Amino acid sequence: MQTVTELAGLRSALRAWRRAGQRIALVPTMGNLHAGHHALVRRAQQCAQRVVVSVFVNPTQFGPGEDFNRYPRTLEQDQAGLAALGCDLLFAPEVAVMYPCGSEASVRVQVPAITAMLEGAHRPGHFDGVATVVTKLFAMVQPDDAVFGQKDWQQLQVVRRLVRDLGLPVEIVALPTVREPDGLALSSRNQYLDAAQRARAPQIHATLQWMRAALLQGHRHEVIERAATARLQRFGFAPDYCVIRDADTLQPAPADAPPQTLIALIAAHLGRTRLIDNLPLGDA
Repeated sequence: MQTVTELAGLRSALRAWRRAGQRIALVPTMGNLHAGHHALVRRAQQCAQRVVVSVFVNPTQFGPGEDFNRYPRTLEQDQAGLAALGCDLLFAPEVAVMYPCGSEASVRVQVPAITAMLEGAHRPGHFDGVATVVTKLFAMVQPDDAVFGQKDWQQLQVVRRLVRDLGLPVEIVALPTVREPDGLALSSRNQYLDAAQRARAPQIHATLQWMRAALLQGHRHEVIERAATARLQRFGFAPDYCVIRDADTLQPAPADAPPQTLIALIAAHLGRTRLIDNLPLGDA
């Protein structure tokens, strides 16, 4: 596997693959790769002959007081894991490569409406940073496919809208959330949890499953949301939101919306750690 940190090396590799007529897939990450990321790489290998994984902790998607400085950076470990998977190229740029004019003076990409709610409401500016860095990566790599996990459901919808609105020739491939045996969604931030918190963390997924069961029993959305919030609080969480939304638009859905069009989403703090998860409500 080749590792490059500059655009010249990236473009050289990509040029050779394109001349050979090979399809290219991109897996954007912030590093500290775990089994969930590795599943994205394996899915990318099913889509294309060549796979590029980017590792970049993007400063513009972190707000004041968030964990940018302590976010785990494990490049050597990530390289070893990707090489074992047969990844073709790791793109690990410095901030100056991604933001040559500086992150504060950078051109920004904004996706309106869908970014104003949920994560966007609790993390102002977050999705501007996500949309900007994804657009930059798409411009640099020019992939045929890009693979994202469904755990960050709102991010996935933002990227889909970005691609559709700008007419970008990238196929967005979504992979279901990869979980621990007890249901906890894999996340680099799980390592922030102490032992007692880790034991309670699966209650987020359990609460999502409870929400699905309550919906299928005919309970109203707002009743389910209030009860689910109280349930999480009893387990020691401080929820930011616990909602049922239209899966495509993330807007509140009418009471008679079919379950297969809906998704439940939770963001909650457990101690200093903020966890997110979701569950499509039409799933068996």
